[in-house]
Amino acid sequence: MLRAYRSDDVRQAEAPLLERGVPLMDRAAAALATEVIRRVRALGNRVPGTEVLGLVGSGNNGGDVLFALARLARRGVSASAILTGTPHAAGYAAASRAGVRFADAGTLRSLAESAEVWIDGLVGIGARGPLREPALEIVRELEEVRVGRPVEPLVIAADLPSGIGADDGTVPGLALRANVTVTMGIAKPGLVLDPGRRYAGEIVQVPLGLEEFLPSEPALLSVGARDIADMWDVPGPDSHKYSRGVVGVMTGSLRYPGAALLSTSAALAGGAGMVRYAGPRETSRLVVSQHPEIVTDMGRVQAWVLGSGVNMDDPEAASEVARRLQESITAGIPVVLDAGAITLLGSIDVPSTVVITPHAGELAELLAARGEPLSREEIAAAPSRAARLAATLTGATVLLKGSVDVACAPDDPLWAQGGAAGWRATAGAGDVLAGLLGSILAQWGDELADLGKGHGIPARLAAAASYIHGRAAAIAYGTGRPIVASEIAGAIPQAIGEALASTGE
Repeated sequence: MLRAYRSDDVRQAEAPLLERGVPLMDRAAAALATEVIRRVRALGNRVPGTEVLGLVGSGNNGGDVLFALARLARRGVSASAILTGTPHAAGYAAASRAGVRFADAGTLRSLAESAEVWIDGLVGIGARGPLREPALEIVRELEEVRVGRPVEPLVIAADLPSGIGADDGTVPGLALRANVTVTMGIAKPGLVLDPGRRYAGEIVQVPLGLEEFLPSEPALLSVGARDIADMWDVPGPDSHKYSRGVVGVMTGSLRYPGAALLSTSAALAGGAGMVRYAGPRETSRLVVSQHPEIVTDMGRVQAWVLGSGVNMDDPEAASEVARRLQESITAGIPVVLDAGAITLLGSIDVPSTVVITPHAGELAELLAARGEPLSREEIAAAPSRAARLAATLTGATVLLKGSVDVACAPDDPLWAQGGAAGWRATAGAGDVLAGLLGSILAQWGDELADLGKGHGIPARLAAAASYIHGRAAAIAYGTGRPIVASEIAGAIPQAIGEALASTGE
């Protein structure tokens, strides 16, 4: 499980190590230089003679780059540096002794045009807001050079690409896009969250021994394959269909019958012991014809999926969704609210056992109803903030869908899941995610009902569902082709199986 920490937490964790004399900067510089050498060799180039341009700010990131340049120069690299302020004194001295050439901003373009590698150390993790001069002009000129080069340079960021928010991934202005980010000590949220992660490239984490000094609760977590066994209920010899979780599904309509089929397909594929379908009679026939395992008689359920494809303009349908939501809240049963059903939270507060699954447009509509208008573009620019705001205003757990899915409850850590193939963004994929999430919530339904509150569990399960959904999309995508939502649902069992196999299950 990836754990990311705020920049203030990282700096505080570094302090006791620095007091002990631990050479953190030397370790960081060694890792940075090693990564440059490894990447140069991977491109089939010789290290001696390779031109490397260091972009050096006045902070510790700049010091890391100076010491790295010194190491590279001693290996025969042709190393140059552009300084944007007063450099780290010891790093400057080491680079000077090693023969690193220092140039002024007037030579930036010519150096950038010839260097095979750029190392970005312009600003550190403590920077806030958009880039300011002289870093702003340097990044602007570098991006112009990059576009004009026949072969793009390899850009390696030290700790964080310059211009992105370390704690939230926001990009309030220009930022220098990296191919690789060598992050020191521990990951930062801005490397995981959109839109910042799009500038980070491949993430290489350098252990510095900070772990024992970091807070027990990270700012952000991300589920990996090896975490799934702790969240998915793997049946044992005494399991039966009721102990494995029963999902109630009220989705679909005459207008959108496919939503019923997709959500129930995913609920079945997610491993629930039973799926009860409570949608319109016409869609019931469709669902049962495709999945004879579906039960249409109502009885005990341990989670509900409400809203996908439901016509909320139909008073009868909207009233039925609202009734099931209120009954579930009273009974402590977890609920997934998708699509139009999310609008029910425009005027009511709910516990965190209610999970809403909006995309940016649906979240904008909900926030406007709550008196906190944000445009779709503003949400996309800072999705973690928007998701946390919605959770705080409604009490619900929010799973904000995007290229990086963000999940959070009002007070618990943020979860972020990225890396899914772009082809996942297809009609019906959200219906599949809602059904899959309902399946895993049902497996935890009795425990959540006993607890009476979410205690962060629904957000963690939402992240797990997002991870499996992304893996299923990758399996359906295969070697690279368009996919449809039904293929994602069909690949869910394989995605779960592969994740469980990674832990020896």
